[in-house]
Amino acid sequence: MPKHLADGFNTIQAPENLKTGNNIEVKYLPDVYGYGAKDIDWIPKVGKQKACVITQDINITRRKDELELYKKNNVGLFLLRGPSKKKGLAIMEMVEAIAKNWKEICDIAIKGNKPFAYTFTLRGKMKKLP
Repeated sequence: MPKHLADGFNTIQAPENLKTGNNIEVKYLPDVYGYGAKDIDWIPKVGKQKACVITQDINITRRKDELELYKKNNVGLFLLRGPSKKKGLAIMEMVEAIAKNWKEICDIAIKGNKPFAYTFTLRGKMKKLP
């Protein structure tokens, strides 16, 4: 998720955290782990924080070593799919897709048993991956 979207969703979530008692923070990975951080370095750290990742990198499910790293470190994955394998979503489409699914994303992130992976699109519903 681009930095300005992560910052925006974090700002929007803050009053919800007060209302619900949850502590959901939305962070931009490079702000936390640095630009160019290798997956092998940051994925275990995300797992230790019992966190989830929202990404458009749907190829994670094809890279067995990376997928195993997510599983081994109990990371929750939310894969935002574009209209085709080669084309992602425009920024406003990302906002719309994430906003439509935000409550479910938060519920799953809090209550779901990690590791897990869900996929969602601009038009479709959240689907759990095997």
